[in-house]
Amino acid sequence: MSAPNTANPESTGSTGNPGGGSTTGAGSTGSTAGAVSTAGLARARRRLALARFWREYRRQRAGLYGAAILIVAVVLALLTPLLTDSAGLDVTQATGAKMAPPSLEFPFGTDESGRSVLLMVLWGSRVSLLVGFLAALLSMVIGTVVGIAAGHFGGWTSAVLMRITDWFLVLPSLVLALVLAAILGGSIVTIIVAIGVTSWASTARQIRAQTLSVEARPYIERSRALGAGHWHVMTRHVLPNVAPLVLANTTLQVAHAIVTESTLAFLGASSGQVSWGGLLRGSYDWGAATAGAWWYILAPGLCIVAVVMAFTLCGRTLEAVLNPRLRGVSR
Repeated sequence: MSAPNTANPESTGSTGNPGGGSTTGAGSTGSTAGAVSTAGLARARRRLALARFWREYRRQRAGLYGAAILIVAVVLALLTPLLTDSAGLDVTQATGAKMAPPSLEFPFGTDESGRSVLLMVLWGSRVSLLVGFLAALLSMVIGTVVGIAAGHFGGWTSAVLMRITDWFLVLPSLVLALVLAAILGGSIVTIIVAIGVTSWASTARQIRAQTLSVEARPYIERSRALGAGHWHVMTRHVLPNVAPLVLANTTLQVAHAIVTESTLAFLGASSGQVSWGGLLRGSYDWGAATAGAWWYILAPGLCIVAVVMAFTLCGRTLEAVLNPRLRGVSR
C-alpha cells in the first residue's frame, strides 16, 4: 500500500507563478501608479485650463480694471478693523464739527454728528460688500437649483417651478424685499434673505434654458442608457456645463444686491449698522444737499458706483471669456 501523497506547503505557489510568489502586490502597484497618473493628468488639465482662462481674461482691459477696483475695495474692507477704531462711529465720541468740509484731519469731511465720513465709508464697505456677496450667493443657489430641476425633470415639475418663477418675475422685487425686511425685522441676515429670495427668478430662467440645451446632447442619453440616475446627470453633466453661466451671473448679481441694499437702507429698511446706503439716507435726512455738504453725499455715492461698475465689468468679461460665441470680443 502506497503512502498518501501529501503536498509540500513550501513548494505550493500561486497559479501561473512558478516561483510561488503572489501577483497581488504587482497588481496593486499598477493600480496605484495608474491612479497617480490619472490624478496628475487631471491636475495638469486644470492648470492648463486656468492658464488659458487667465490669458483670455487679461486681454480684456475692462475686466482688469474691474478686478483691480474690487481687490482694493475688498482689501480695505478686510483691513478696516486693523487700521481704524470703531469707537469713532459712536455719536458720543465724535470730535469733529457738524458737517465740516474735508480737511487734513477729516479727508472726507464730517456728518451731522461730527463723525468722520471716511471712517464711516470704510466701515460701511464691510456691511455693503458682505450683504452683496451673501445675497448674490443665496440668489444664485436658489436660481440654479430651480433652473436645473425645471429643465431636467420637465412635465408638471417644470410647470410648477416656472409658474412660481413667473410670479416672482411679475412682482416688483424691490417692493417685495422692502416688505420682507419690514416684516422680518432689521438685521443683516434679514436684508440678505430679503434680497436673495426676491432676485433669483431671472437666473432660474437662464439656467433652465441652458439645462435644456445640455440635456439634448447625445452623451446625456448614453449616460442614462448606462444606468445614470437623476442626481448623477444633474451633478456630473448638467451642473459643470451651466457653471460658467452661473459664475458670470453671480458677479452681476452682486452688483445688483449692493444697489438693492443701498436702496433699502435709503428707504429706511436698514440693518442698523453703518453702510453706504445708510450714509446716503443720513445725508438726505439732515439736508446735506441744501446745506452744501456735498462730501456727505459724494463719498458713499462714488463708492457704490465704483464697486457696482467693477462687478459689472468683471461679469461682462467673464461672460465673454467663458462663452465660446463671445470669446475674443473685446469689451
